Amino acid sequence: MTSQTPEKEFKNNFKAWNEEQQQLRQLLGDPGRHDETIDLFLRHHAVLHAARVAQTEFWSFEDAVLSDLSEEQIRRIPTNGEHSVAWLFWHMARIEDVAMNTLVAGSPQILSQEDWRERLGAPIHHTGNDMDQEDIERLSAAVDIGALRDYRVAVGRRTREIVLQLQPEDLKRKVDPLRLQQVMDQGDLVEAASGIADYWGRRTIAGLLLMPATRHNMVHLNELFRLKKRLG
Repeated sequence: MTSQTPEKEFKNNFKAWNEEQQQLRQLLGDPGRHDETIDLFLRHHAVLHAARVAQTEFWSFEDAVLSDLSEEQIRRIPTNGEHSVAWLFWHMARIEDVAMNTLVAGSPQILSQEDWRERLGAPIHHTGNDMDQEDIERLSAAVDIGALRDYRVAVGRRTREIVLQLQPEDLKRKVDPLRLQQVMDQGDLVEAASGIADYWGRRTIAGLLLMPATRHNMVHLNELFRLKKRLG
């Protein structure tokens, strides 16, 4: 039996993931199945990150996309493109860090701990929303790619720690407006992207586990897969 092509494998896993997302959505509304819900979330989340995040043998969308890209390709915006691979990884990591730590856990973000900002060398600390191409190019050229991947690993591991601590009643809790204000006060979102905070403010914690902790990552990993084919 012949093995699948990387493209076919990605698409098949993408289809299966979408089907499981519907299962997760249903489970999140059933407090009597909390343990099952958390187990599915963790499996669902694991494949969106490098395999070293969950330290399992699950196939990984991130590893599949980055497996054969050079640093030059990761930094480059393709002709007539909007984003680079580097920007997409920055954006995914920052959104998850902000939402899971500040909004869900009320804890310091990974970026603000230890020496992450210095290691990353990025000219910004916000999520990257509403950046023009010149600013995206500047970020893509400046950020340390190895540190960026390590940062996303740290964010993913912290998300898993947070989710394991959640109780059934936590999933129904609305996002605290004071935490949303903290996001804006810290400059985690630029003012032009304040609509994202408004969206988060209408979510429950269960809603954040769907978007951004899982769905948002998948949207951009799918974009990454399409972008990779244009990098040559």
